[in-house]
Amino acid sequence: MTASYTRRTLFSLAGVVGVGLAVAACSSDGDAKGAATRRPGSAGSSSATTEPTAARLGPAQVPLAGGVTVTVTGSGLGAVRGVTVGGVAARDVRATATTVTFTAPHQAMYTAGGADVALFTTAVEPTPSANQTSDGNGSQANDGQAGATQDTTTSSPTPTAAPTPDVSAAVATTTLTYAALTDVDRQLEYAMRYWKDYNLAEYGTMNPIGGDCANYVSQTLIARGWQQRDDWYSRDAGAAHSATWTYCPAMDPWLTEHGAELGLTRRSLDERDKVRVGDIVFYDWNDNDSPDHTTIVSEVFTEPDGTVRIKSASHNQDGPYRDLDEMITVQHPGGTAWFHTFDA
Repeated sequence: MTASYTRRTLFSLAGVVGVGLAVAACSSDGDAKGAATRRPGSAGSSSATTEPTAARLGPAQVPLAGGVTVTVTGSGLGAVRGVTVGGVAARDVRATATTVTFTAPHQAMYTAGGADVALFTTAVEPTPSANQTSDGNGSQANDGQAGATQDTTTSSPTPTAAPTPDVSAAVATTTLTYAALTDVDRQLEYAMRYWKDYNLAEYGTMNPIGGDCANYVSQTLIARGWQQRDDWYSRDAGAAHSATWTYCPAMDPWLTEHGAELGLTRRSLDERDKVRVGDIVFYDWNDNDSPDHTTIVSEVFTEPDGTVRIKSASHNQDGPYRDLDEMITVQHPGGTAWFHTFDA
């Protein structure tokens, strides 16, 4: 009995050891195969690096004035820190592994069409459009002064885009479309079309009789959706027109008087944080309570120090992005300004 029990025990132990060796050999073989399929430095296929891709974008169509939140959906997007749209830096960039959201900038010259959306792993600082100041040399000529006439030799040049990262450095790209979707879009689309090339066929020019700034602003309001009326009009290519249409000292009080009807609020220079694209600016160069010049706001942005900057399009001087503060400190020291802002 003792010998039989010993042999059986030895055979059983040998079987267990054999099974154990077999299991160990299988496990070792499995580890070798797993190591062969992993990327170097990864803990497994689930954590392998994902190539950034931009699969979808919405909304695919945005207003010319921008200001809407756009979402790019894809993969590997967690490292995105900057976005440009048509070469213009976007603000409020936020990224996760599968989405990037940003606030669409306005189209550089308020022109409809497609725009490349480029995603970067480095931040792209927003800059004012064309990085322009007052579009001129600081003189008072062609700046709403009595008797000024258009002088093409001093008109501002076509703006150039501010420096932005090369799209070839983007980790992913897609596209969106700018379109004139709102009243403000149509107003600024018109303003940018005619800031330099006057719409003489419809409205003529008032430069020979004192300046075209109010005539130009009135035209943009028509493009925004306003209708001519008995107390505000221009007919026969400007041959017949009301003072409220063409003359700053008449236009400003008219806007104030009919503000509630027109959906406007008159605001002081200190209320610039309430100003939006499409609003109207009046300037008093010598601070005598009589306006000398008017423009249409084309861009509003906030500096890193919190300063609200306002740029506007105008005739006299002709320009698309004239800086308000430079106009009342450099071009016209001691000047002031105020606004008529749209309530909606």
